[in-house]
Amino acid sequence: MDLQLKGKKVLVTGGSKGIGKGIAKAFLEEGAEVAILGRGKEALNQAKKEMPSLKTIQADVTLEEDRTRAFNEFLETFSRIDILVNNAGGSSGGKTMETTIAQFEEAMLLNYFSAVHLSQLAVTDMKKYKNGAIVNISSIFGRESGGKPTYNSAKAAMISTTKSLADEVVKDGIRVNSIAPGSILHPTGNWQKKLDENPEQINKFVEDQIPAGRFGTVEEVANTVVFLASEKASWIIGASINVDGGQSKSNF
Repeated sequence: MDLQLKGKKVLVTGGSKGIGKGIAKAFLEEGAEVAILGRGKEALNQAKKEMPSLKTIQADVTLEEDRTRAFNEFLETFSRIDILVNNAGGSSGGKTMETTIAQFEEAMLLNYFSAVHLSQLAVTDMKKYKNGAIVNISSIFGRESGGKPTYNSAKAAMISTTKSLADEVVKDGIRVNSIAPGSILHPTGNWQKKLDENPEQINKFVEDQIPAGRFGTVEEVANTVVFLASEKASWIIGASINVDGGQSKSNF
């Protein structure tokens, strides 16, 4: 299927490794022009080495000035933005009563506020052309318990904002959706670390909790992102789509 993404200008946050890097690669394979945003210079350089046509921008998305600078750098390079993928994220802390307010605030900054601000910047530019797509990477744990409370809360907020922003800007030709991955295995992720530390326990988790009987892959998430960002998904507005092998317990 031709997703008609050739020449589209794409920005992927948290794009130097893992799911973000896989998303960037998928867009490049569709002929898009892609920039990734990340904190670590070494990881950015490695991504650039693997994908020479990639544009890399070093920035910390938890800092407002860095977000603004990075977005302006993207526009200076590409002149416009067609697609934004808010992928940057992470988790910290433990149970709610064992987690400091500072950790909750950090999680909201990284997972949620960064996505809201970058979406505002992107929508401002997209409105000029009456066209654009934003895809937010949330989590099945934004819908149900299972992850750390800091992460769950931030991802739940992202799902809610996806819907409210989508309804607000669809009249401007801009579509906003989110993807809720389940447990995805990749070399730099937490699941790989846990699998290395305790393979018996993690394999039991997969058997008990994922009906498909295996972890998901970066490519399976990336394939869904490029579809949602394309005009082939033109009637999908404000949705949050599970990509989880049946792991989620929700029935919607």
